Amino acid sequence: MAENIVFPERNTLRAEYEKLLSRRTLVIRELENRIEQAIAPLPSRSRVKGRLKSFDSYFKKYIRLLKDDPSVQIPKIADVLGIRVICPFLEDLAAVEELLKKKFKVVEVQRKGGDHTYREFGYESIHLLIEVPEEITEKAEIAGNLTAEVQIRTILQDAWAEVEHEFVYKAEFIPFDNPLKRKLAAINASLSLADIIFQETRSYLRLLGGELDKRRNSFFKKIEEFSDAMLFSEDNPTLESLSPMEESGEVAKIQSESIWAPVEIPGTVSIDGLLVEALTAHNKNQFPEAIAVYTRILDMEPDESVGALIYKHRGMAHFASSHYEEAIADFSESLRLDPKSYKSAYYAGIACSVLQRFTQAVEAFNRALEINPYQPYCLFRRGQAYYHLGDYPQALGDCEAALVLESFEAGRKFKDLLLNKLRM
Repeated sequence: MAENIVFPERNTLRAEYEKLLSRRTLVIRELENRIEQAIAPLPSRSRVKGRLKSFDSYFKKYIRLLKDDPSVQIPKIADVLGIRVICPFLEDLAAVEELLKKKFKVVEVQRKGGDHTYREFGYESIHLLIEVPEEITEKAEIAGNLTAEVQIRTILQDAWAEVEHEFVYKAEFIPFDNPLKRKLAAINASLSLADIIFQETRSYLRLLGGELDKRRNSFFKKIEEFSDAMLFSEDNPTLESLSPMEESGEVAKIQSESIWAPVEIPGTVSIDGLLVEALTAHNKNQFPEAIAVYTRILDMEPDESVGALIYKHRGMAHFASSHYEEAIADFSESLRLDPKSYKSAYYAGIACSVLQRFTQAVEAFNRALEINPYQPYCLFRRGQAYYHLGDYPQALGDCEAALVLESFEAGRKFKDLLLNKLRM
């Protein structure tokens, strides 16, 4: 049987390998660029790294393929060209896979690590075998169909893969010792858990940020309506006309849509969990419920930075409920706990303006601008307060300063109003 075995000539294979080395390197660079362009729409930045299989690895695989199927005269090694896409978060893996499937012809998809063997310790990795686009092979002057392997992993999966390669493949290490196998499995489990926690935290922060944005938008919409009515309507609004904000239709879905859920010890309540509950109620315009939960958080006596944040949120809920005195009290307490919170001072000025306490409003806006002078809308609101106090030159100065920082329609409209007043 051994007489029929034809052994490959190593030096001949090396010569063929080295002849194509520069061309294959060109293909790697082109694929890196194509893949970077393909995944550019992702919000998080993934790294793309190319590599050529070394000749020694190439030859070992060549021999292994001959051994597995002696009938094959020239084994086809599909992963001579390799690209690794390293993603920050778990959710990026599927997104990268879908983007690459749209950009390239995928020959094969493998999901490594599902068998939980000692070699992989349960860690997963997505491998796509893609066809190299014809325009790239033509540019590199390589004839025939060419494939490349694209590995898609998270940062932590990639770190484990590097260690795994050293232990299992490079050093031909086999962990016979059960305690050692358990330690390796524990390390892998820790990395897997870290990936999950990173993803959950990212999902939570993104959804939390989205809910905060929606709440701010509703808050400022009410301010705009009030300010426009006072400046441009014949009839000044009354406090009774400023009803609580109406349901926008954008009901918060943090708890139902997010995979994130605060891990709580039985018998305890987490501030994070309560904050999600409060924001959910807040964005449903269930202001009494939101205020109650914010109050519950404050009763837990959080540290000053957290307390300042919660007072600011509760103040916005009071403002939305047309409880302006309570809103001012909360914004003032937020500013006391965090003297750098220019937004709390700004919000207090807005609430004072709604109550038509324009001198107090100017004082609050002054405080906000002392902390951060580059606030176009704070300058704009202070200019409005000066307008209602009859100080048109000061109002115009603030309006013009605001428009230097940012050009916006309400500011231009207010400037025209002031110029007409000053011409009278």
